[in-house]
Amino acid sequence: MPDWIGVVLLGVLEGLTEFLPVSSTGHLLVVERLIHLKRSDLFNVVIQTGAVLAVLPLFRSRVQTFFRWRELAGRDYLLKIAIAFGITGVGGLVLEKNHFKLPEETLPVALALLIGGLLFIAVERWLRGRSFSEDVTWTVVGLVGVGQLIAAVFPGASRSGTTILLSLLLGLSRPAATEFSFLVSIPTMAAAGGLKIFKQLHHAAGTVPEDWAMVALGTAVAAVVSFVVVKWFLRFIQAHTFEGFGWYRNALGAFLLIFCR
Repeated sequence: MPDWIGVVLLGVLEGLTEFLPVSSTGHLLVVERLIHLKRSDLFNVVIQTGAVLAVLPLFRSRVQTFFRWRELAGRDYLLKIAIAFGITGVGGLVLEKNHFKLPEETLPVALALLIGGLLFIAVERWLRGRSFSEDVTWTVVGLVGVGQLIAAVFPGASRSGTTILLSLLLGLSRPAATEFSFLVSIPTMAAAGGLKIFKQLHHAAGTVPEDWAMVALGTAVAAVVSFVVVKWFLRFIQAHTFEGFGWYRNALGAFLLIFCR
């Protein structure tokens, strides 16, 4: 298979899974092994960044409130995003300083998918008949920051899946939990992608040269697909639960345990 076809495939996969609670990192790790196309950590992070930044136009009304400094609600929401991002950023720097690397084995990915899937099903059934809040509390802010770190350490956990699940447990409505999770992920992934690119450009000596054309191709494909998927997803959650994603995670996790060990 030509490299560019594999890169397009990975870009499509990233765009499909980045914001859905099914783990884009887990999918990328597994598919790279299946098609025997190993891409760099920089490639995986940067295409995730492209997928995240592409959805900003879908939150135009919320983002516009951030620039109306006389509106307390907009300042409060922006501060909460900043604090959640800060928690993740500090934890990420600690991981980076200790040279943390994602495990590339299938087993931890499969287990994380299964555990997350079971939790989604259990939580959604527990939530039936309960009332929800639209207010992002400071407890939600803290747990979303921690949740992003959990997803960074355990491929297969899913950044959006972990943060949305924690928010639901604290009583936040599905649309509100999804919006906050998505908006916090934008500075998080932008910072991660920018840091990877900076390090590659300034410490390239002795490292494997990066194929920037393939990085750009994968990022562009991921961005386009992500925009379409998130536009659909934001409508979907207005009238549906996350239970179906839990069953999908269980099926995929079981498949990986049986056939890909």
